[in-house]
Amino acid sequence: MRDSRTPDPVETQLILVTPLLDDPEGFAPVLAVALAAGPVAAVVCRFAACDERTLVNRIKVLAPVVQKNGAACMAEASAEAVTRGGADGIHLLYQAEALTEAVARLSPQRMVGVGGLKSKDDAMAAGEAGADYVMFGEPQSSRYAEKDGLLPPFHAVVERVAWWAEVFQVPVVGFAPDLAGIEALARVRADFVAVAGPVWDHPAGPAAAVAEALALARAGAAA
Repeated sequence: MRDSRTPDPVETQLILVTPLLDDPEGFAPVLAVALAAGPVAAVVCRFAACDERTLVNRIKVLAPVVQKNGAACMAEASAEAVTRGGADGIHLLYQAEALTEAVARLSPQRMVGVGGLKSKDDAMAAGEAGADYVMFGEPQSSRYAEKDGLLPPFHAVVERVAWWAEVFQVPVVGFAPDLAGIEALARVRADFVAVAGPVWDHPAGPAAAVAEALALARAGAAA
């Protein structure tokens, strides 16, 4: 995954977001199949509530799977767990103090990504505080699952991604609620498009979903 020091102004890359995991060993083969289907920039790994030791061990299960396939492992976890688990970075839901602490502890050796942005002001503050990317459109919940988290209106997400891509250098991620949304986000020059449930729940399997997602990203970027 690129960071803010090596932006690509043209290609829209794919980020996968896992379900909320309590059995990473069981999910690892599914993830490996998805990653083998085409180039994925990063995987945001999300975990069910657990103690710190268990969280570290869960990251240790998935990080090698992600990294072996050339992607960055971004864990939704504490900075300590990210470091001990061997992840490439942390994915935070925006809180100013937490972001400042994460940047101080992890940057530049590891990336710090930020989602859960409720306003343009939050996004700008995150960029100024040292975030390596900002993500718009993910469910308004610390959990992943569209059915559990309230999604913001997609047209507003597209508008916000377009605004950020036009004005700022920090890479922007647009969260696509479905595969069709990937093309729209790529068309407004999102650096990355994140997708979750539509990959894992795809009727033809995650490999087919990733192939379709990449084709849509290419089509949108070329538009």
